[in-house]
Amino acid sequence: MNTQRIFHRFHESPVGPLLLAVSDAGVHAIEFQASRHPVRRDARWEAEHHPLLDEVASQLDAYFAGGRRDFDLPLAPEGTAFQQSVWRALSGIPFGQTRSYADIASVIGKPNAVRAVGAANGRNPIPIVVPCHRVIGADGTLTGFGGGLPTKRFLLSLEGAMP
Repeated sequence: MNTQRIFHRFHESPVGPLLLAVSDAGVHAIEFQASRHPVRRDARWEAEHHPLLDEVASQLDAYFAGGRRDFDLPLAPEGTAFQQSVWRALSGIPFGQTRSYADIASVIGKPNAVRAVGAANGRNPIPIVVPCHRVIGADGTLTGFGGGLPTKRFLLSLEGAMP
C-alpha cells in the first residue's frame, strides 16, 4: 500500500467548493461537492498545509477567471493502467475542444472499449485539470459528469466549447 501522506483542503470556486488533495508526488484529487465517485480517504489523509495546495488553487482561480487555458501541475492520480491511459488521453484534449468517448478509445488504441472509456472517464479523480468535461456523446450531446451536467455546461461555456 502507498504510505505517502496526502494533504487536503477545500477551495471555493464558481462551481462550488472543491476538495483539493495533494502529496509530494503531485495532485491526487480535485473533487466536486456532490461527487458520484468520491476519492477514497484513508489514514494517509491529513489536513495540514502543503505548498502544492496553494499552486493548485491559484491555477484553478486563473482558469475560472479566463486567464489560464492549460495547467502546469504534477499529477499523481491513483487508478488502473487502463484508467491511467484514458486520463492521459483526456489530458491531450485541447482547451475549447471536445471529443467523443469513441475518439478517446481510438487514441488509446482500444476502439472497441468505448464503454470502458466512459467508466474510466467517470472515475477521473482530477477533473478540470484532467479535462473529462471535454468528452461528450458521439451525437454532440452532453453526457454524465461527476460534477453534474450544469457544471459540465459551465466549464464548456467558459472554454467556448458549447455550440
